[in-house]
Amino acid sequence: MRDERPGDRGEAGDQGAGDRGEAGDQGPGGMKDIAVRGAWYAVGLALGAATAVAELLFFVLAGLALLPVLAWPRGRRAALRRAGAAGGRLTAMERRRLARFLAVPVPPAHGNGQGTRYLAARCPLGLLGGVVLGCAAIGLAYGSFVFWGWLVTDIKYLGLVAVTSLAGFLLLFLAAQGIFGVALLEGQLARHFLGPSPQDRLERRIAQLATTRAGVLSAVDDERRRIERDLHDGVQQRLVALGMLLGRARRSRDPERAGELLRQAHEESRRAVAELRDVAWRIHPAVLDEAGLRAALETVAERTPLPLTLEYAVNGAGLARTVETVAYYVVSETVTNVVKHSGATRIGVSLSRDGAAGPLRLRVEDDGRGGADPSGGGLTGLASRVAALDGRLAVHSPPGGPTVVTAELPCA
Repeated sequence: MRDERPGDRGEAGDQGAGDRGEAGDQGPGGMKDIAVRGAWYAVGLALGAATAVAELLFFVLAGLALLPVLAWPRGRRAALRRAGAAGGRLTAMERRRLARFLAVPVPPAHGNGQGTRYLAARCPLGLLGGVVLGCAAIGLAYGSFVFWGWLVTDIKYLGLVAVTSLAGFLLLFLAAQGIFGVALLEGQLARHFLGPSPQDRLERRIAQLATTRAGVLSAVDDERRRIERDLHDGVQQRLVALGMLLGRARRSRDPERAGELLRQAHEESRRAVAELRDVAWRIHPAVLDEAGLRAALETVAERTPLPLTLEYAVNGAGLARTVETVAYYVVSETVTNVVKHSGATRIGVSLSRDGAAGPLRLRVEDDGRGGADPSGGGLTGLASRVAALDGRLAVHSPPGGPTVVTAELPCA
C-alpha cells in the first residue's frame, strides 16, 4: 500500500511544501491527496507551535543565563557553548519535524549560530501556525454547530444558527488555506537559514562536475581497453587462424586436403565477421540511431540467451540522443552482467516516463543469486555514465537475490 505521508515521497520533498505542481490534484484522487497532505501539515504546524513556545523559553532562559556572566569572558563562552548545544538539538528536532510532516528535508545546520538564527526567525511563524490551527478549530466548531448544537441547547433561531455555520465554514476554508501557506513559509525559511549558501552550492556543483568528468574519462578508458581486448582475443585470433589455414591450403599439393582447409578458412572468416559485428554492436548499435531506443532494446532482448521481458512506457516527446545512448548502455551492460555472473533464469526490463519534462526511469531485475558489488568496475562505469547526465543509479542486490538495478535520467 502506498504511504501518503508527504515526507516520504523521495526526492519530490526537495521542492518544499508548497512547490509541488497542483496539476495532478484534480479529481477525487487529487482531492483525497490534498486532504491527506493538509492533515499532515496540520499535525506539523501543531507540533511547530509547541516547539515555538519551547524555543521562546529557550531564548528567555539563555538570556537569563548570560546576564550574570556578560563581563566574564570565560563564563560567557561556556554559557554560549551550552546554549549553542541546546539550540543545535532544537534545530535538529525542527529538521525532523519539517521532513516528517511538511515534506521539507533540509541539510544539517552548518553551525550553532545559523541554527540559532533560524530558531529566532521561526518562533513568530510557529506561533502563527498555532493561531491558524486555532482559527480552523473555531471555524469547524461554528460550522458544525447546526448539526450537534441541539444536543447541548435548545435552538430557537435556526436561521441565525445556519448563517453562523456558514460563517464558520468560511473561516475553516480560509484557515485551511492558511495551513498550506504557513507550511510553505516554514519550508522557505528553513531552506534560507539552514540550506547551503549560493557559494556552497556552486562549490558542491563544481566538485560534482569534476568527479563526474573523472568518472566519464575512466569509463571511456575502460571501454577502450575492453574493445582492445575483444579485438585482440577475438577477431585478431580469428584472422590469424584464417591466414594460417589459407597458407596451408596454398602450400598443400593434395586437392582434397586443400579443399578441406579452404572450407575451414571459410568458416573461420564467417566467425571473424560475426565477432567483428558483435564488437561493433557493443561499441554503438546502428539501430539506436536509425530506429530509436525501443528498437535497440528489442534487439538486446532478441540477442539475450535468457528470457527477457521488456516494458516500454515512455510518454511525451522524443528523448535526447544522449539520454537514449546512456539508457541503452545501462540496460545492455546490466543484461550482459546478468547473463555472465548472476545465474538467473529470467530478466525483466522496464522503462517509463511521465510527460515531456519527466525523467526517464529504467529498471532491470533478475532472479539470480544476488550479491552484486555496486563498486565493481562494470557498475561503476555505468554510474559514471548516468552521473554525467545528472542522473542517479542504484543497485539493490541482497545475497540470494533478486538483483534490481534502477536509474533515473533527467530529460528536461
